[in-house]
Parts: sequence; C-alpha cells; structure tokens
Amino acid sequence: MVEPARRDEELTVQVPVVTLTEAAARRLREIVREKNIPAQYLRVFVAGGGCCGLQYGMGFEDQPAETDHQLESQGISLLVDPISASYLWGSTIDYVEDPAGGFFQIHNPNVLPSCGCDHSSGSGCGCGSH
Repeated sequence: MVEPARRDEELTVQVPVVTLTEAAARRLREIVREKNIPAQYLRVFVAGGGCCGLQYGMGFEDQPAETDHQLESQGISLLVDPISASYLWGSTIDYVEDPAGGFFQIHNPNVLPSCGCDHSSGSGCGCGSH
C-alpha cells in the first residue's frame, strides 16, 4: 500500500533524458543489421543551435565516456553527454515514414517553435518557417 502524499511534501517525477518510440527502435535495429554495425550504444547529442533552433545528431559508439548519461529505451542502449542532456531532457525520438521517405524526428518539450532571425533587415534566415 502507498501512503498518499501530504501537502507539505514535494512531488518528484523521474523523466528520462531521451526515449525512443517503437518505430525508432525498430528502424535503428534495422540499420545496425543492414550495415553490420558492431557498436553497442547509440549516442544522441545536440550539435549546436542556429537561427532555426537546436541541431541534433546521432551516431553509434562502442564505449561510453565517463560523464555520459547511460540509459535504455525500447531495448536500445543510449548515451547522452551532460551538456546535450540539459537540452534534451524529456525528449522522444521517433521514426516517421511518408511518401518522400523516412526520417528520425526528435520531439523536444524544452524548445519553443520559433526563429531568432532579425526580420528588420528584410532578409530571411532560410529556416523555412516563414
């Protein structure tokens, strides 16, 4: 039996750094099999931001770094460095297929859909949101 929380107690919710959808995990396993990749981990990282927001990257690795967050999602072992984790916390990686092909998509609850371009100069930023 679990006791109900008292009003003066703080509620703590554990949220993983990154999770994978079933579709993303399935596609990653296919890639590993098709390309015969021996790596044990998938590294997810933030490659920097720009006018259009954060840029994400993923790649396979054999060993974690000492400071990496190590987690598992859908049977896939993931690595995230501490700096990337601060931007990615609570994100979900999905694999989406459409008539043009398939692609990985990161749903990041920490990023607002906006563009930091200076439109007063009359030039666009090229991020496709305008």
